[in-house]
Amino acid sequence: MEKELLFITVIGQDRKGIVAKISDYLYRNDINIEDITQKIMGTYFVMIMLVDMKESKSEIDEVRKALEEIGRVLGMHIQIQHENIFKMMHRV
Repeated sequence: MEKELLFITVIGQDRKGIVAKISDYLYRNDINIEDITQKIMGTYFVMIMLVDMKESKSEIDEVRKALEEIGRVLGMHIQIQHENIFKMMHRV
């Protein structure tokens, strides 16, 4: 079964509930977290997630808009990038 992988990056002032809010949205939309890394850099929270949306009924643009809205509410900058775009950008 092939996966449909996306990178999600989250950057902004650290505060409670960031991971919970984002992971709750992903869970409710059948998007599986494959890998996650997060770090506090000074007062900034930085997170990168690799997620699989193969089982999701949502379209990538719908997910992008929802995550951008979550970012707006949290005061965070959230970006989403499909793995295929990442591969094309970094091809030798």
